[in-house]
Amino acid sequence: MIWCRFERIWRRFDSQVMGVSMRDDLAPGMVDLHSHILPGLDDGSRSWDETLAMAQLAWRQGVSVMAATPHQLGQYGGNSAELILERLGEARRRLQAAGIPLQLIAGADVRVEDDLPRRIESGEVLTLGDLGHYVLLELPHDLYLPIEGLLTRLRGIGVTGVLTHPERNTALRRCPERLAALVREGCLVQITGASLTGRFGREAQALSLQWIREGLVHLVASDAHGEKRRAPDLQAAYRQVARDCDPEMAEILFLRNPRRIAEGRSAATLELPAPSRRGSWGQWLRKLAG
Repeated sequence: MIWCRFERIWRRFDSQVMGVSMRDDLAPGMVDLHSHILPGLDDGSRSWDETLAMAQLAWRQGVSVMAATPHQLGQYGGNSAELILERLGEARRRLQAAGIPLQLIAGADVRVEDDLPRRIESGEVLTLGDLGHYVLLELPHDLYLPIEGLLTRLRGIGVTGVLTHPERNTALRRCPERLAALVREGCLVQITGASLTGRFGREAQALSLQWIREGLVHLVASDAHGEKRRAPDLQAAYRQVARDCDPEMAEILFLRNPRRIAEGRSAATLELPAPSRRGSWGQWLRKLAG
């Protein structure tokens, strides 16, 4: 395992030095960057049969690429990068044998901890696509932890933090203005698709749409946990954003931004809405950090 970790770190370092730390082999279609599709690692899929059913559902929803992002750190400290990658390899083989063309890439839903930059550099914690550019960050559901300093230290090692499902965080619901401050610090924001359709209540739904209209959301993902328990249904959320916000914004949040992240492209290439004073912001776009 130690050699495997060293090989991963060296491969990523070598690709970054050579300036080719991106991938261009992703299939066309929707990109879902947050799922718990790997079985037996956390509170997600409970069996290989459920994993295959989730993959089939996602594919039928128009998802061509899905990041397998089991929990890491916190109560899931036993989920090493090597274990996740081993399970990911097995999932790819089983999907291929079942004739399911969904493309799985690596990742993890990482609990915020102070020494996270060191753990990423050592190869203990997985970044999206295992490319070393973006990492999913999960706060405790019932409280807010200041992460501005962590975001700065992550940027120091070339990694951009992506905050997962802030609309489901109790403390952020009470003080939603905190999210704007995090975005100003370079944090990316991922909303859960089911929040947009009311699965997590009206408050989470309203706040998600509000943040999208305010230009504070960069991508939407399924955060799928099972075939029926929080299934990988992104089409309903896509239609909700297209209807209540803007069709082009749906394209940005479900296709364009997630794909650029999965490919390892710079955060400066991501798109955000620029809200106007009249609230008609759909046709106005600006580049993040660019």
